[in-house]
Amino acid sequence: MQRLYDFLRRHPTWVDGFWAFVLFGISLAGGMNTQENTGTDLPALVVPVTLLLCLVLTLRRRMPEKMLVLAAVVGAAQLALDVGRLPADFAMLVIVYTVAAIGARWASRFALAGGLCAAPLAQIRWPEPQTSVAGNIALGIFLTVPFALAWVLGDSIRTRRAYFAQLEERAARLEKEREAQSKVAVAAERARIARELHDVVAHNVSVMVVQADGAAYVLDAAPDQAKKALETISSTGRQALAEMRRLLGVLRTGEHQEGGEYVPQPDVRQIDDLVEQCRISGLPVDFKVEGTPRPLPSGVELTAYRIVQEALTNTRKHGGPNAGASVRLVYFDDGLGLLVEDDGKGAPHELYEDGGLDGQGHGLIGMRERVGMVGGTLDAGPRPGGGFRISALLPLKPAH
Repeated sequence: MQRLYDFLRRHPTWVDGFWAFVLFGISLAGGMNTQENTGTDLPALVVPVTLLLCLVLTLRRRMPEKMLVLAAVVGAAQLALDVGRLPADFAMLVIVYTVAAIGARWASRFALAGGLCAAPLAQIRWPEPQTSVAGNIALGIFLTVPFALAWVLGDSIRTRRAYFAQLEERAARLEKEREAQSKVAVAAERARIARELHDVVAHNVSVMVVQADGAAYVLDAAPDQAKKALETISSTGRQALAEMRRLLGVLRTGEHQEGGEYVPQPDVRQIDDLVEQCRISGLPVDFKVEGTPRPLPSGVELTAYRIVQEALTNTRKHGGPNAGASVRLVYFDDGLGLLVEDDGKGAPHELYEDGGLDGQGHGLIGMRERVGMVGGTLDAGPRPGGGFRISALLPLKPAH
């Protein structure tokens, strides 16, 4: 049954042709009956009228407007030549429905007007002989109802199809918007990973370079210090590789390796380890925490850690000799305050602002992006008397 149904849906003209053939046979029988009752000798006109009306039924879906005009012409010819009512006139009812459903708007209005006039004109042309005038008028009005209902049904089908088409178009548009949003999210994630990689590489590699220079300097005079420096290089390198493995693993789309090694995102508690690492590398850092420490949103903690990491890396690379730094964390009721200062006399602050640490624009620009993502504010610039200051306020809830 399903195959038959699919076949009929693929060949609607064949289905209409079958019903037209059935209607042709019924119309011929009805036409002959009409001829015997009226005594009118018009067999030659019954056949062509029936054929034309069956043609209207057969081709109604392929060319609805043309078939509507043909049906109107045939109906007028019936009235003019006194052919009489035929079962094939049912095709007029069908074409009214078809044009209202799939035809042009002008054709739909024309079909409504013609359908409302067809029954009254036929009743006037062929009144019931044993019925009063009032009865014929009532019968004409009653026969008009099927045409009106056929048009209303067709027009409602048109409206429903238009509604479903609009829904499909909207669904397709939403799907495209979702794809666009996914691409934007992927681009944003890759930008975030680029910032993460910059912070990891800039900080850890600078520590390794400083330790390697120190180890080479004291290798002969103080082998123990050289050994300690090499151990620091080893641990720093492992930490950098672990973080880079985690970040680069995010870039693998569609690949999920079980048992993969992923390092948790750094938080505020690891700033102490970061400061200690800088002290070991030879940068004096004064670290203080004010207020009552408490859990913070992961985005705020990561942002605070990366700002301190970036600022200390800047100091170590551009602060010049004998530079020192201080880090202050202040817990407020509604956020976290962060202040990083150094007294270096090295590279000018334009290097931080315009070119970043590596000439690629990832210095303060990356800091501002991080702070903006959590709805915070950042103030950075040179200190009076030398050095550089970075001040940030990170709210607990992003600004709306």
